[in-house]
Amino acid sequence: MSNAVKEDRVVPDRHEEDGVVPEEDTFPVRGMDAIVFAVGNAKQAAHYYSTAFGMRCVAYRGPETGSRDEAAYVLESGGARFVLKGAVHAGTDLGRHVAEHGDGAIDLAIEVPDAEAAYAHAIAQGATGVEAPHVLEDEDGKVVIAAIATYGETRHSLVDRTNYYGPYLPGYVAADPITAPPEPSGGRVSGRYFQAIDHCVGNVEIGMMDEWVEFYQRVMGFTNMKEFVGDDIATEYSALMSKVVADGTRKVKFPLNEPAIAKRKSQIDEYLEFYSGPGMQHIALATNDILYSVDAMRAAGVEFLNTPDSYYEDPELRERIGNVRAPIGELRERRILVDRDEDGYLLQIFTKPVQDRPTVFFELIEQELRGNL
Repeated sequence: MSNAVKEDRVVPDRHEEDGVVPEEDTFPVRGMDAIVFAVGNAKQAAHYYSTAFGMRCVAYRGPETGSRDEAAYVLESGGARFVLKGAVHAGTDLGRHVAEHGDGAIDLAIEVPDAEAAYAHAIAQGATGVEAPHVLEDEDGKVVIAAIATYGETRHSLVDRTNYYGPYLPGYVAADPITAPPEPSGGRVSGRYFQAIDHCVGNVEIGMMDEWVEFYQRVMGFTNMKEFVGDDIATEYSALMSKVVADGTRKVKFPLNEPAIAKRKSQIDEYLEFYSGPGMQHIALATNDILYSVDAMRAAGVEFLNTPDSYYEDPELRERIGNVRAPIGELRERRILVDRDEDGYLLQIFTKPVQDRPTVFFELIEQELRGNL
């Protein structure tokens, strides 16, 4: 079924379809605005994400446009937006951040209908302000933006772009694609490899997960979606605990991991060591055709984690997952994982770290909810 015709749409969320929203949303959000990365070489990073992830460069800011300290490239794929920032001379805080942590996300920006109200509510609930609300303006309109701190050196910018019609933010200029965008094939509406950011996972120190869960509940009114502790995802050698918080519409989802005590250093411990503290570990990208996405990204040089053959031969697993849209043989060929619960099934695969430090990586997911099966 790898050549099946599929409509190019953002993966739906059952909470949106059912119209489930909080009775009183004190911190309304519109979705993820952007993931902002600090990188050692923004130009090369932009080329990598254009070539290997099929993203399209749409905006730029740098010394040529009046940005003295940094260059920044804005890349998009469907509703997903990455902003890649790199220092252009020594002595900047951006350069210090890369030297200390390596390439990584510094801002999980959230689009909100009212940045001033969101910031005021967050501060009243005990959040630490990083930037007070202010207006950025140019000939394309104005953006109101503020920012609060979260784990480590990560921030959440709160962005109200209701009255802005430019390519990204004031100060950025429209840019041409760095490479030719992927061409549609097999009846697809577009050739892009993914359409949206599904969730962003943060790693925090042992004993801090519940504190940050409480932070999101108190400051943003987020609620718990899932919880994985103890035997759910642990062995005696490597363990972690994880909880997922999300806004009422499930447009913004933040899983939070902490290491659990084990005989061997866990993946979370390794991240905290090499990133020199807490930070964003990985981004899950929603695709409508994971077979196509994996084939295209692997051909472009993206490395994915291997899954042993025994996974696909497990009779208990085969019975539990039942029928999915692709034959098990095709999933096995690409090393794609599959899981099923009462809501439907999920196809997923993880990349290896995308930089030299074993820190940031990505996940591709294709979700088929019961109502769509």
